[in-house]
Amino acid sequence: MDNFRARAWLESPMSTAVGGLQLAGALENNPGIDPKTMRVLGSYSLIYILAAEGYYADANGVRRDLRGGDVILITPELAHAYGPKAGSPWRHLYLVFSGPQFDLWRKRGLLDPARPVWRAEPVDFWARRLEETVVPEEGHGPAAALRTLGRFSEVLAALLALRETDAREASGGAWLEESQRLLGVPEVRGWSTPQAVAQKVGLSYENFRKQFAARLGVSPGQFQKRKRIERAQSAIYHGDRTFKELAEELEFCDEFHFSKAFKQVTGTTPSDFRKKVRGG
Repeated sequence: MDNFRARAWLESPMSTAVGGLQLAGALENNPGIDPKTMRVLGSYSLIYILAAEGYYADANGVRRDLRGGDVILITPELAHAYGPKAGSPWRHLYLVFSGPQFDLWRKRGLLDPARPVWRAEPVDFWARRLEETVVPEEGHGPAAALRTLGRFSEVLAALLALRETDAREASGGAWLEESQRLLGVPEVRGWSTPQAVAQKVGLSYENFRKQFAARLGVSPGQFQKRKRIERAQSAIYHGDRTFKELAEELEFCDEFHFSKAFKQVTGTTPSDFRKKVRGG
């Protein structure tokens, strides 16, 4: 960041009923936290490293070298330490946050203390997005606090999604995401069969079927059936196709088989679903 300036972005905390930011800003060449006397912050914190040769350590036994582009997630109770190595320049952004919204994210596994460090590049892009979460001229009223929380939540979610994508690629799980896309969206020539999808992701069908079911709890065929019915639900809600047209579009043998599959997936018939969502 050519226009970097060490400063606090918030003069006072911004709070809402579901969460808020306590502190936010940029720091340069701070001494860091000694790994021998780790700190417990008591809140969540997101640290984004702009430039550094540094270290991270925590009470869970995680030890990582740090450099520009690394993200650190601190959870409230976790003793931790981070900072520059001797003689290294250091710049980072920090946002300290708390609230029931983030406790729920933690409960659902998104704010995971077991995965505290990951990468987010390019640095200028993510630094700008983080800085734009706080708009000083908005003030500190309830509406401004909600807008700030919304912007921060959006960026935090994007960073967490980046972590998940990297984790899948590192574990060889990219095939699973691509398989779901191919099974869930029709191509120009129609819906890809599970056998064709297996070939596209480079697996034998039997291996593909077993791994897919083990990870998602349903077979590729069941997954695709649900996706087709979800598209039918959307079309029925908008009321722009007949059941016969939907059966043809979704590649069911006929309207009877479409209705049968619809009830298997949703527990109700297409006609009853239409009455429920559109009235009458």
